[in-house]
Amino acid sequence: MNMPLESTAPALASAPTFRSPEGVETHEVLNQARPCVGHNAFTGDVALRDLVARHAAWSIPHATRVGALAGNEEVQDLARLANEHSPQLRTHDRFGNRLDWVEFHPAWHQLMALGTGHEVASLAWTTAEPSGHLARAVLSYLWNQVENGTACPLGMAYAASAGFAQRPEFAEWREKTLSAHYDPRRLPLAQKKGAVIGYAMTEKQGGSDLRQTQTTAVFAGTEGGARVYRVTGHKWFFSVPTSDGFYTLARTASGVSCLFVPRFLPDGSANRIAVQRLKDKCGNRSNASSEVEFNRTWAMLVGEEGRGIREILSHAHLTRMDFAVGSAGLMRQALTLAIHHASTRDGFGRRMADLPMQTNVLADLALESEAAMWSAMRVARATDSMALDERERLLARVATPVVKYWNCQRATYVVYEALQVHGGNGFIMENPVARLYREAPLNSIWEGTTNMMCMDVVRALDREKGALDVFLDEVSQPGVANAAHAKFIAALRDDLCAGPVDEGNARAVVTRMALALQASELLRHSDGAGAERFATSRLGGQHAGVMGTLTAGADLRDIVARADVSAAARA
Repeated sequence: MNMPLESTAPALASAPTFRSPEGVETHEVLNQARPCVGHNAFTGDVALRDLVARHAAWSIPHATRVGALAGNEEVQDLARLANEHSPQLRTHDRFGNRLDWVEFHPAWHQLMALGTGHEVASLAWTTAEPSGHLARAVLSYLWNQVENGTACPLGMAYAASAGFAQRPEFAEWREKTLSAHYDPRRLPLAQKKGAVIGYAMTEKQGGSDLRQTQTTAVFAGTEGGARVYRVTGHKWFFSVPTSDGFYTLARTASGVSCLFVPRFLPDGSANRIAVQRLKDKCGNRSNASSEVEFNRTWAMLVGEEGRGIREILSHAHLTRMDFAVGSAGLMRQALTLAIHHASTRDGFGRRMADLPMQTNVLADLALESEAAMWSAMRVARATDSMALDERERLLARVATPVVKYWNCQRATYVVYEALQVHGGNGFIMENPVARLYREAPLNSIWEGTTNMMCMDVVRALDREKGALDVFLDEVSQPGVANAAHAKFIAALRDDLCAGPVDEGNARAVVTRMALALQASELLRHSDGAGAERFATSRLGGQHAGVMGTLTAGADLRDIVARADVSAAARA
């Protein structure tokens, strides 16, 4: 399935021009925005390019290749097709044999092959260069401008590899998960070139509260160096049900434990995995989420028995970071679409992007998008150093849920405003921004809801000695000089140091922490005018909380121009 790009879909540029039948034409089509294609989402992104040049210059070729996919017309058509043709569950074959399989549109498989082959899942683990997690985060950010549904299994493979590390019984699983070959065939692991990994944690009665796990697992002996269990129960969300193996939770004699369920048993026969139905999701239509029954299903223990939630939370740092990064990428795609639309369509006698109120909206969206990118990448940089640097570990522990919360929260609003730029056309499903509008809310739910993230921040500040000081130091470092920022940080410091955060006030406090981190990153690393604008508006009270309410000024055009990744393609 690792096809060259040119073979993944028919070229659209050579499509014939059709004319309406004689007598049917009523008008000539004029003043419609052009398709947002032909650009490179990496090389055209000034802020992202600067970040990579500073911290992971070796990965520029990787980012350039994935960035080209985001602006490629054929690849964007694959994204459209994968979302228009939803996966179909096949519980049985025509002879009555149990299948428990899901059929995806060929476009899904082509996208998965592209993402896997470009190392979107694996680069952090396969490179010998420094800043591997940052470089991989950049690829994820760019891939979320390609297609969001496939970002889910690619992100799960990234996190799953951490669970396999340093465990000999999972050596082959790790090797195949990190493979650059996407292999969708339904075969035992030994016969495959690559593996896809899923997760199955949530149950009906517990939702996000994993302590309420009712699925049970009974110890069945040791095989091949692994402790083996028989698992029985129901999982309410079973991600990517065609995966080759799944992490899950079950209650053992010692408590909730983490187990790994392969699709095939060591003898090559099918494991007892009964897919019940597919979820009819609001968005994320290209991807399949399901319910599953385990009935004495064969599974291997991961980590210590009774410490399953702790084991899964060690993966969750990576998946939560990936959703923070992914939401920033989703915002970036929405911004790109909005700027391109407004720059190729006229309204009220002027180019839409030049209308003062529209310029203000686009500039505001650009500030929001860039702030989301810098804060997410700061978490990725901390992740690269957390094993050896206690300060970075503490920062990652606090900042990951902060940024996951805020980026996922803001993505929905940013896409909503980007859709408004498109007018009625934006609300039509043929338009990619409509797909983003349905997609954006999901990121706030997966890997921990808004409330869960805020409570996790409160727990980290309370339980991790030194975490508060590290965070406050991070947002107050030299190089950050802005009056609004200084006043904001002083008030935040006073409130956080006054005592434990009240749970009922957690969202308000974590929102302020997120804004402080975003502003400090922009002031330290970004364009001066834009950074000042962000700090003054978000921290200084010169903003109504609605996009397009920046104080009018000539610099707004410069902010939009800096964010315009498709300008060169239009020229």
